[in-house]
This record gives sequence, C-alpha cells and structure tokens, in this order.
Amino acid sequence: MTKEYVAEPFRIKMVEPIKMLTREEREEKIAEADYNLFNLKSEDVYIDLLTDSGTNAMSQEQWAGVMRGDEAYAGGSSYFKLLETARDIFAYQYIQPVHQGRAAEKVLFPVLLGDGKYSISNMHFDTTRAHVELAGARAIDCVVEEASEPELRVPFKGNMDTSKLEKLINKYGSENIGVVVMTITNNSAGGQPVSMENIKETAEICHKYNIHLNIDAARYAENAYFIKQREEGYADKSIKEIVSEMFSYAETFTMSAKKDTIVNMGGLLGVKDDEELFQILKARTISNEGFITYGGLAGRDLESLAIGLKEGIDENYLEYRIGQIEYLAGRLDEAGIAYQSPAGGHGIFVDAKDMLPHIPYYEFPGQALAIELYKEAGIRTCDIGSYMLGNNPDTGEQLEADFEFTRLAIPRRVYTQAHIDVMADALISIKERADEVEGYQITWEPDILRHFQASLKPLV
Repeated sequence: MTKEYVAEPFRIKMVEPIKMLTREEREEKIAEADYNLFNLKSEDVYIDLLTDSGTNAMSQEQWAGVMRGDEAYAGGSSYFKLLETARDIFAYQYIQPVHQGRAAEKVLFPVLLGDGKYSISNMHFDTTRAHVELAGARAIDCVVEEASEPELRVPFKGNMDTSKLEKLINKYGSENIGVVVMTITNNSAGGQPVSMENIKETAEICHKYNIHLNIDAARYAENAYFIKQREEGYADKSIKEIVSEMFSYAETFTMSAKKDTIVNMGGLLGVKDDEELFQILKARTISNEGFITYGGLAGRDLESLAIGLKEGIDENYLEYRIGQIEYLAGRLDEAGIAYQSPAGGHGIFVDAKDMLPHIPYYEFPGQALAIELYKEAGIRTCDIGSYMLGNNPDTGEQLEADFEFTRLAIPRRVYTQAHIDVMADALISIKERADEVEGYQITWEPDILRHFQASLKPLV
C-alpha cells in the first residue's frame, strides 16, 4: 500500500521552467552522448535524478546569506560563522572547509594511506575508492550480508560487518590498515542507514587495534533520522543529540556538504582533537584548496553552508525528506518492482538485476535501465553497479558488483508529488517490456572513475 505523501514544509516562491523532449528526440540525444548520462545537457533532461549532490534548492535564508558572504581572502566573518555552527553540531575542535567531499578525501587520505596500505569501509563510494587507490592503497568493502538481499527488510542494512572487519584486520595486519571508513548513510548499499550500536562497535574494534576511524558524513542527518525512528533508546533524542553521539566515536570526518547541508557547493573536513594531524591537514589544504579560512569556497558559500547545517537537521524537514522516498517506494511495491528495501535516505535504488535478469553484469544492467528511463520519460539517473565499480586496479579485469542498482537520487526541496508519480509510472512502463531492453558495452574508458566519462554502445 502506498504511503501517504508528506506535504512539503515550505512554500515555492521561485520556479525554474523545464521541458520534455519527444521520445525520438531523447533517443537521439542519448546516442549523441555515447549512452553516458553524464554527457547529456541538463536542458535535455526533464527530471534530473543523476545525483542529490549540489542539486538541492536553497532556502530564502541561505540566499540572503549569499548576499552577506564575506569575501575576504583570510579571516572572513563567514568562515567564523561556519566554524561556530559546525563545532556546535559535531563537537569537533577542528573544522576545515573545502570545496566538496572529494577534496576532503584528497587532503586526508594521503596522510593515512600509501603503498601496501588498506582502507576498509562498510562500502566505499566511487570517489572515496578512487582516492584510496590514488594514494597507493587498496579499498576493501565490509558491509553486512543483509545488504546483498534487496527485498530483505531490516532496519540497518548499511552496517559494517564487524566480525568480518576484525578478520580482515588480522588477515592484513593492523599496521597495514591505514583507515576504516564508516559511510553514513551507506550510499553504494542503497542509501541504507547505519545504527548507533554498529558505529560504536566499529569504533571499539578500531580502538582495540589502534586504527584511525573516519566518518564519510555526506548524509549524516538522514542517518540520524533513521536512528531516531528505528533504534531503541533514541526516539526521544533530538537529531542534534544523535549527530553528536555518532561523531563522538570517530577521529575525523570527511563531508560533502552538497547533500544534507543543502548547498550547491561545499565540503568539510573535521578533526576531533588531534592538533598535530590538523596542522598537517591545514598545510595540505593550502596547497590543494586555498587558504584555510576559505578552503576553495567563496565567502557566500561559507555563509550558506553555515545556515544549511542547521536547516538540514530540522526534524520537520527530515520527515518530509524521507517521506518523499517512502512514497515512491510504496508506488513501486504496488507494482512489484524490486529495490533496495526498506527505502533509503536519499533515493530509490532499483534492482536492475531483478528487472533485467537477461543482462549479465558485464553488460551493465544498472546502466541499461538508467538509459531506458531517459528514453521513456526524460529522467536522468545513474548506475550503482558493475559499470560504476570498474576494473580491478591490479589485473584490469571487470569487477562484478554485489548489486546492480539504478539509483534515483532525489534532490532536496526540488520535486513535487507529481514528479514522483512520473518516476513511478516510467519504471512500471519499462517493467512491462523489460525483455526488450538490451545490454551495453564500453567502447572507451579512462583509468579512474570511468563512469563519468566512458563511451558505450548498445548490444543488438
């Protein structure tokens, strides 16, 4: 049964016109883009679900903050507002702004990793895995087994498999594990949340073996909301109290603020209390991002980020945000369309392997379904599967992902119930003719993060 739609806790006071091309035009556009949805022009997309990163609608307070931004090169007032807000929410002593999440990884990971080192995570997302490999290390995923069963409904499918984690530490040697990364929510596993108990248990293992624990915090507020809703003992705690406890278990965090902080550009790097480490990271920030008090951002970005940190943990907003995803999930349940369930925080991860069982992993069912969604209704999504995972960095062989998902990432405060219904209707239509959808092969690819640039062609 479809869940009742949660009404928007805001009014719309500005609109951006969008257009719908004909199916023939869309087929022509995706062919011109070499069947890579990243190559499409945004003006040729009707509903853009490629990512929820930087695609969100800022509030009137954030836009007012843009006008108040202090553009001083050093020591701007907007920087100090951001510091005050971030320290209050995360309870970390040291906060460094950067231009986005991958910049935080670029600054931190080479300090912790190198040749012969390993990073273990509940699941590395694409840029995180890339920065591990660029630092000379290797990435190992360690998510709980329940995550591999999309139709299994358990509350915290993003959890770290702590038993496997300890076995991996003993296998490779604790001295060779440069970092353990806890991704909240677990994006590659379908936007699935991580429980407080699991974060705490992971931290205890890291402490036991003297291993650095870092939180990939892009969707920390959504994760906190799930803890409040699903974990015993947290129903009466505020989102801010839950956030503070989550972060207390780690030494550092890296954050793309383009998600739960509801800004179009920005990121944060946090260090709990290690001044020596922070001094190293400050120097690397200056080399890679710009002076420490702007970190690659304009003052207006710092100002809107400080405001967005507060708006992103508002419980009324989070109820609406998660409610949108649950409404779409209900429509798919009624149609018998499989997805990573229960619904995650920032979107729906449709099980393309289930919908297109005739397409093997090396012909990329997640990408095939994403292309079909664009042809069907002008909806741009992306693959979270073997196409995104890429090749083994040592052998060059195509890796088989644990999942073959097509991710519908819903931007925050952007689309309405009518748009959500268009998404559901398009998937239902494709399901009815699923056996007609073909697979794809890559005709050109770069060495790193290939899915952003690769060229493909249909297998007919």
